[in-house]
Amino acid sequence: MLTLMTVLIALVGFLLIATVLIQNPKGGGIDSTYGGQSATQMFGAARSTDFIEKLTWYLVIALFVLCIVTSLMVSGGAQAAAVPQ
Repeated sequence: MLTLMTVLIALVGFLLIATVLIQNPKGGGIDSTYGGQSATQMFGAARSTDFIEKLTWYLVIALFVLCIVTSLMVSGGAQAAAVPQ
């Protein structure tokens, strides 16, 4: 189970890095960087920026929750192993 959590943390971390790198700090978003006019017509400038921003926040929350749950799993396992029988 711990291995699965570690893989999920790595996957979410990679996706978070990708979404942060896609964002344009000047507010252009993916419409100006990775698609030109076709992305603007498909999503609209505001909609693509909103989607990437929401996706970034969801990934941050997922990473935070996964790290907390994994930490609780590891500390719980260490306490159970330390108790003499």
